[in-house]
Amino acid sequence: MTPHYTPADRRAVLDRAARLRQLSETDRDALRIAQDPRFPRWLEQITATGGCSHPVHLSGSTTTLDGETGEILHHYDTRDEPGERLLIRCRNRRATVCLPCSRLHAGDTYHLIRAGLLGGKNIPATVRHRPRLFITLTAPSFGSVHRAGERCRPRRDGGACEHGRPLGCGLIHAQDDPAVGGPLCPDCYDYTGHVLWHAHASKLWDRFVIGVRRHLASSAGITESRFPQHARLSFARVAEYQKRAAVHVHAVVRLDGPAGPDDEPPTWGTSNGLADSVRASASRVVIRTPHSPAVGDLALRWGVQLDARPLRADGDGPDDDAVAAYVAKYVTKGAGETGAGTDYRLTNWEAIDAARVSDHVRALMRMCWRLGGLPEFAPLHLRAWAHTLGYRGHVLTKSRAYSTTYAALRADRAEHRGHDTVPDTVTDAQWRYVGSGHTPGAALLAAAVAEDRAVNSEVTSEVRASERGRVSAASE
Repeated sequence: MTPHYTPADRRAVLDRAARLRQLSETDRDALRIAQDPRFPRWLEQITATGGCSHPVHLSGSTTTLDGETGEILHHYDTRDEPGERLLIRCRNRRATVCLPCSRLHAGDTYHLIRAGLLGGKNIPATVRHRPRLFITLTAPSFGSVHRAGERCRPRRDGGACEHGRPLGCGLIHAQDDPAVGGPLCPDCYDYTGHVLWHAHASKLWDRFVIGVRRHLASSAGITESRFPQHARLSFARVAEYQKRAAVHVHAVVRLDGPAGPDDEPPTWGTSNGLADSVRASASRVVIRTPHSPAVGDLALRWGVQLDARPLRADGDGPDDDAVAAYVAKYVTKGAGETGAGTDYRLTNWEAIDAARVSDHVRALMRMCWRLGGLPEFAPLHLRAWAHTLGYRGHVLTKSRAYSTTYAALRADRAEHRGHDTVPDTVTDAQWRYVGSGHTPGAALLAAAVAEDRAVNSEVTSEVRASERGRVSAASE
C-alpha cells in the first residue's frame, strides 16, 4: 500500500534537507554515523583505540581452538562489525601525527626508563643503588649561531667575516625569535660537516660506549676482553634536536654486575669512576669520513660541552622520575615539531623548496641532497634522510639489559584488559589491511573520545599527587 504524504509532510522533508545542506560536511557525516543502528558498537571500537586519529582498518577473523580436542573455544569475525572492519591503533609516537597514540607511547617510555632507574617490570629495586649517570653529549660547533636569553654574540672590536657579515650580534633574542639557531653567516657555516656528523652520530655513540667499557677496564687493571666477566654497562638514550638543528644525546647509563640488573657491580665500579670513563671516552672518540674529492676527509667528534650527573638514591642529584618524564616527553616530538626538519620524506629538490622550515634547516636539507648524489656517500642514504637532516638513528635506543621492552609493556597492558593468551590452545588468524584513517565526522567524534581520555588522565594524576602529598605530610 502506497503511503500517503500530506503537503505538510513534504514541506517537513524539504525543510530537513535544506537544514542538512546548511551544515558542514563534517557535521553531516557525524549525524550520519550517529543515526546508524550500529553506532554503539562503532563507538566501542573508537573508544578501544583511545580516539586514535589515524586508525588502521583490518578485515578478517580469529579462531581459538582447544589444542587437544580441536573444539572451537572462541571465534571472531569482522563481518559482524560496522563496515565489516576492525579499527586498531596506528601507534605513531609523534604528537603531530596522532596525539592519543603519542600519549600512550610516552607512558610506555616513562615506565621503560623508570624501571631501569628504580626497578619494577621484572627489574629488581636494587638498581637504584647502582652507579648511575644522566649524561648529555652534544654536537661540535659548525659555526656561530644566534642565541636567546642574553646578549647574543657581543664583540668589542666588531669585525666582519670574509663574506662581509658581522662576527658578532649585540641583540637580545626572544626564545621564539626565528633568528635563534641560525648562523651569523650562512656562507661561513659548515653545512657539510653538520650533515655528515648527523649521518655518523649513531656510530659515534657506539664507539663512545666501547670507549667507556675500555676505560673502566683499564682503570680496574683488567683487559677489555675480560670486562664482561666483571661488569656490564647498560644504557637508554634519546636524541634531541637543539635550536641550531643539531642533534645532541641524553642518556641514562648504569653499571651492573656481569649478569645484568640482578647482579651487583664490582667494588671498583663507582659513580665517580663511571663519570671519569664517560668524559675520557667522549673526548677521545673520532670517526673519519670516507675520502671525497669534493669534501676531502673529515674527523668527526663529540662537542666539548659534556654533562655527566650522578643519579643518587638518597635524592642528592636529578630526580629519577623527572629524568624518566623528560625522556618520555621528548620521544613524542618529531622533527617537524622541533623545527629541525619534517615528519615526511622529501622525494625531490622541489619538495625541499616547499617545506615549511627555516632557511638554516632548508640549507641543511639541500646539503643532504647534494652529498647524497656523490657515490662515496651513497651508503649513508642522505637523500632518504634529508627530512631529518641526515640523522638516521632511532629517537630512543637502549641496551638489552637496561630494563623491560615496549613489547613486554604492550603484552602486560593486553593481559590487564583481559586479552591474555589461554594456554594449550591453537589460534588461527587471517587478517588483511583494508584502509586507514577516519571520515570527517568520525574524526570529530574520535577527537572527543581522545579529549575525554586526556582530561580523565589529568584528573587522576592530580588526585594521586594530592594523595601522595597528604601521606608525606602525615609521615612528617
